Amino acid sequence: MANLFARFLRPALQGSVTAALGLSVLAAGLASVPAPAAAQSFQSCLNNLWPAAQRAGVSRQTYTQVTAGMTPDPDTVRLMGKQSEFVKPIWEYLDSAVSSSRITTGRQMRQKYATQLAAIERRYGVDSNVVLAIWGVETSYGGFMGQHNALRALATLACEAPDRTEYWRQEFVTALQIVQAGHITPDRMESSWAGAMGHTQFMPSSWRQYSADYDGDGRHDIWTNQPDALASTANYLKSFGWEAGKTWGYEVELPAGFDYALADEETWRSLAQWRRLGITRTRGREFPRPSDQAFLLLPAGANGPAFLMLKNFEVIKRYNNATSYALAVGHLADRIIGAGPIEKSWPRGDRPLSRSQVREMQTLLTRKGFDTGGVDGRVGPMTRSAIRAYQKRTGQIADGYASVKLLQQLKG
Repeated sequence: MANLFARFLRPALQGSVTAALGLSVLAAGLASVPAPAAAQSFQSCLNNLWPAAQRAGVSRQTYTQVTAGMTPDPDTVRLMGKQSEFVKPIWEYLDSAVSSSRITTGRQMRQKYATQLAAIERRYGVDSNVVLAIWGVETSYGGFMGQHNALRALATLACEAPDRTEYWRQEFVTALQIVQAGHITPDRMESSWAGAMGHTQFMPSSWRQYSADYDGDGRHDIWTNQPDALASTANYLKSFGWEAGKTWGYEVELPAGFDYALADEETWRSLAQWRRLGITRTRGREFPRPSDQAFLLLPAGANGPAFLMLKNFEVIKRYNNATSYALAVGHLADRIIGAGPIEKSWPRGDRPLSRSQVREMQTLLTRKGFDTGGVDGRVGPMTRSAIRAYQKRTGQIADGYASVKLLQQLKG
């Protein structure tokens, strides 16, 4: 989703010990507060937010209309205290995000909005199929936009979240400004539980910076006007450096004896240089622009598919900073226009580690003399380097993949 939420809240829910404990304590604490007292506290918080809204140009009438009788969103309270301890394997994520039904619906939407998508691509220089794929991955082409009200969700976070309070308050005030300006009525401001809004899930601050008025009616309506939402998404990608006329990446095959230390997501080479190292496109196809720069990605280690990723892959990650998300968007875009599935099979029996298992793995590697840079439950560059060193010492393919099988070896 096009917002800061994707960059800091999602990691917090998936493994940040401090944030996750704080959110869990918050949820437990809220559950123990008597309902009348909690409601009174929430209304007091809303009253305290009025001066900031007033300074931002929100009228008292609008503020009262939005906040009168408002109560905390129970789903927001519940979900901001929920940790995601177990990481879904990338192949399971892709099974859902790039399902046959999503591909079929994407092709139908491509035909339905062909004129608008073509105009958006000309205007912004962004591949319209990628824009369409983001729509599909974010909300199933508008089929599920969260079923929450952005104003209520953001007010809940502004008043109840244990940290980044100022961020949530600014998002709430910005949402009020959107209503004040007449872009959407309060009751139609549909969002996720965390306030990501509309067809392509913009936070209010991202809406303010990047939303677009496709049809020139004076409103940037990402909730009920699909072309506005698609144009907004294209504008977002353009703003972060989308390279027109280029793709996001290629599935490739690696030669025998390849040095997997080069797959560190930081080593950029031209496609021609990768080709000289023996890397080829699947099915013997050529790279259309050998001078394009790319890095090598092995999302499931040496036993899974390999990809050379271009700059546009990194641009997609600005929408949601997760490798699985960006791969899903790129692959769905390709499938919509008729490309086939990913060719190499995923190692479905070699599952990735949960956050607690990563911490256990890091502890064991450190005890064996391999520096992981700390025990934090995250597989970063130093942890991958430590895994490679261990794998090399034990005569394995040194791909740096943190799997359950690796943990079992370390424990054995």
